[in-house]
Amino acid sequence: MAINNENSILTKEKEKLAKPSMYAVIMLNDDYTPMEFVIYVLQSVFKKNYEDAKRIMLTIHNEGKGICGVFPLDIAETKANQVVEFARINQHPLECKVQKQ
Repeated sequence: MAINNENSILTKEKEKLAKPSMYAVIMLNDDYTPMEFVIYVLQSVFKKNYEDAKRIMLTIHNEGKGICGVFPLDIAETKANQVVEFARINQHPLECKVQKQ
């Protein structure tokens, strides 16, 4: 807060908040994880509808990787870890990486 000496009025200074950096969660293709499992993960972890999940899965399959979503760092890391943990529980080698946008 600042004090205006002429009129003795308190004015509130506007705080400038920077937008947080955003990070993409990128799923990597492998030769072992079933396509249906990838679709399920995209629907459950990233809340994608079936059509979007299938499109992303095909991108991962055809291009070797695909963006599952873009989030602030803490959320991106959490989602990537959830994917890897769930894949390991189900005995799949699925991997994700987090990349700054």
